[in-house]
Amino acid sequence: MDGVGVGELPDAADYGDEGANTVAHIAASQSLSIPFLASLGMSELVPEVTSGGNLRGAYGKMSERSPGKDSTTGHWEMAGIVLEKAFRTYPQGFPAEVIAEFEKRIGREVLGNRAASGTVIIQELGEEHRRTGKPIVYTSADSVFQIAAHEEVVPLDELYRMCQAAFDLVVKEHGIARIIARPFVGDRPGSFVRTSRRRDFVPKPPRPTLLDRMAERGLGVFGVGKIEDLFAGSGVSEAVHTESNAHGLAETLKAMQTSRADLIFTNLVDFDQQFGHRNDPAGFARALEELDRALPALVQEGQEGDLFLLTGDHGCDPTTPSTDHSREYVPLLAAGRRVRAGANLGVRESFADLGQTLAENYGLGPLEAGESFLSQLV
Repeated sequence: MDGVGVGELPDAADYGDEGANTVAHIAASQSLSIPFLASLGMSELVPEVTSGGNLRGAYGKMSERSPGKDSTTGHWEMAGIVLEKAFRTYPQGFPAEVIAEFEKRIGREVLGNRAASGTVIIQELGEEHRRTGKPIVYTSADSVFQIAAHEEVVPLDELYRMCQAAFDLVVKEHGIARIIARPFVGDRPGSFVRTSRRRDFVPKPPRPTLLDRMAERGLGVFGVGKIEDLFAGSGVSEAVHTESNAHGLAETLKAMQTSRADLIFTNLVDFDQQFGHRNDPAGFARALEELDRALPALVQEGQEGDLFLLTGDHGCDPTTPSTDHSREYVPLLAAGRRVRAGANLGVRESFADLGQTLAENYGLGPLEAGESFLSQLV
């Protein structure tokens, strides 16, 4: 659940996120009904969430040990990699010499080069972009270099080539975590909307992850959503990109029914992309309710030995003035026929505990970080 956090981490103030609590603030400000999530233990983690009655799942929450609060860091830590150094950020925009070199490599000047909301900046600069063909470059408080371009002005293949040029420059040479292609459509300011053909360009993890260890043993990993991008394809045997949470949930169910993969790893990005960054708590609440309605069918589809785990990669509190990610605990909810209903998994010291648990489950031997909670769970 991309961007779904359950309360500020002890060091949240260092990131400007003191007081953040994504799910609690949504529940307090909206009429939120998520009975299935509550029954898995969300109501135990967030008192503002109405209880779902008897608990049918196991629950806890996880701390992030790595510095930062971006998707790459969060997903890598889930898979066993704890970073010692945060990816670099450029909240004031990228240095002039970096932009000049990027323009040289793509053969075009750019617009923007500042921290901005992606949906806002395309309204502000979209018309000039259409007129001049100059792509819109922007960033945020997170470690991202984003390139927005109208699909009728810059064809997708060319936009992706621009992103690769940016990757070679600012990821490899300047320590940025991600390049994101942000295609959009529309014919005038106010009508510009981003499309689902986003792509993320991310370096390979610095050391083997859970996914790599699985691949070494011939175990398949099916990535749904931006998982393949976040791991640069490393350890992912099958993948499908998605257009929305609903699409991601449908593809997850389909993979459960048809794929022979041993692990299905799904990222549901709408919480973050559509509602968290846009400070839209009502939309965020609707997305949580949509997930809640879909979960019973997914859990029911599981076989005797299957384990269903729900978590987040960071927070993205839509009720705060910031439109950026928030440094929060993430939920850890588990379901399955062998799960100990009502088991309290506690406050885990690292997202890597999740990867370590899966490594033990698959008999892979210990990963470099994390403590397994498998014995508490089943």
